[in-house]
Amino acid sequence: MITSKQRAYLRGLAHDLPAIMQIGKGGLNENMLKTFSDALEARELIKLHVLENSGESPKDLIAALAEALEAEPVAVIGKKIVLYRASEKKPTIELPKA
Repeated sequence: MITSKQRAYLRGLAHDLPAIMQIGKGGLNENMLKTFSDALEARELIKLHVLENSGESPKDLIAALAEALEAEPVAVIGKKIVLYRASEKKPTIELPKA
């Protein structure tokens, strides 16, 4: 569990990140979850874009993604979702102390 101070720090880091994937009308599937998990392992912090034709709201999706990927939900900004999970192999983001 991350603190609000750590979440604010991660939001600042994610500000300039491009959205690496889109979630559309097909919703979430196993291939997408695997891709997101691999991206989290490599980058630790990812931003996703939820398309208008998606049947779910970004707030619903971030909860489902965080649970499925064992990641921390950082932010929902409009149609963008930001997730964080520390890398098991090479952690690069150092969070502020709680």
